[in-house]
Amino acid sequence: MEQDAASQEASTKTCTETGGSNICEVLRILGAKWAFLVIDELYKGPKRFKQLQRDVAIVKTQSLTDTLRHLEQNGIVLRKVFPTVPVTVEYSLTEKGKDFQTALKEMDKWVKKWGAPQPQPTN
Repeated sequence: MEQDAASQEASTKTCTETGGSNICEVLRILGAKWAFLVIDELYKGPKRFKQLQRDVAIVKTQSLTDTLRHLEQNGIVLRKVFPTVPVTVEYSLTEKGKDFQTALKEMDKWVKKWGAPQPQPTN
């Protein structure tokens, strides 16, 4: 977490020093390295932490926790706690988070056009 926080602080400082831009503001709000992946998964519907962790297995537990906290602080993710034994926590996108899906779709279109070609399976 310390490295992610330091990296985020450095990029925020750089954006401020250069007068900022809309892209800098997006990166400040989303912040975490894995935010795009988490938002994309939560767009499919609310998920509990373990379920989300399985769905984004590439992300380490602490990084996922940090990403969810950052997104919650910036109004992208809603964390809902249910008074069960043990306590159940569910994450979902806020309206602000759902609205970001348009940008993710555009990124998907871009990578399909310009991303590295996928190897074709051989028979």
